[in-house]
Amino acid sequence: MVQGWLHTPTGTPHASMALFHGAGGNCEAPLMVAVAVAFCADGYLVFRGDLPFRQQRPKGSPSANSQRDRDGIRRAAEEVRAIAKDVPFCLAGHSYGGRQCTMLAAEDPAVADVLLLFSYPLHPPGNEAKQRTEHFPSLRNPALFIHGTRDPFGTIEELEAALKLIPARKKLISMKGGGHGLRLGQDDLLAFSAEITQLTGEKA
Repeated sequence: MVQGWLHTPTGTPHASMALFHGAGGNCEAPLMVAVAVAFCADGYLVFRGDLPFRQQRPKGSPSANSQRDRDGIRRAAEEVRAIAKDVPFCLAGHSYGGRQCTMLAAEDPAVADVLLLFSYPLHPPGNEAKQRTEHFPSLRNPALFIHGTRDPFGTIEELEAALKLIPARKKLISMKGGGHGLRLGQDDLLAFSAEITQLTGEKA
């Protein structure tokens, strides 16, 4: 089941995106709204959606079975690509939502042209040994990671080391003083849009 909001740009979209929230929020989180509005203003058709676990439970954490959430992401991707045909498609997410996007892309690289990950949850706070990178060597999609320098789910240095496991093109942008939630302005987000355009346009 797919549930959320569709942001439609003025004119024909030049790209599209499906965007998903973290484990503690929903698609109404301020970061989700800010990303959708900024990218839509930049010509993207954006679906801002609730993951299946959140549709089932208005509050609480994801279940142990994250496959259902990935199935929901896949369905959203199919729906968005059916609306905005023949344009680059970006899977995007914050924290848990972004992690599920990367896991889906590792299983099926054709699901997206590029990934946008806000505050990737590299490990649980205080548990640096539990790295969530098992699927990184299977990622073939270009990816842009946005990460705060005060994020307890992973330091910039830890993330830099982890990204070496990804064989695809990737870039990490650090946000000075940013925590896990990230507070980003439209100028920041429009700059990220330009970075994604460059990543998708680069030759492998």
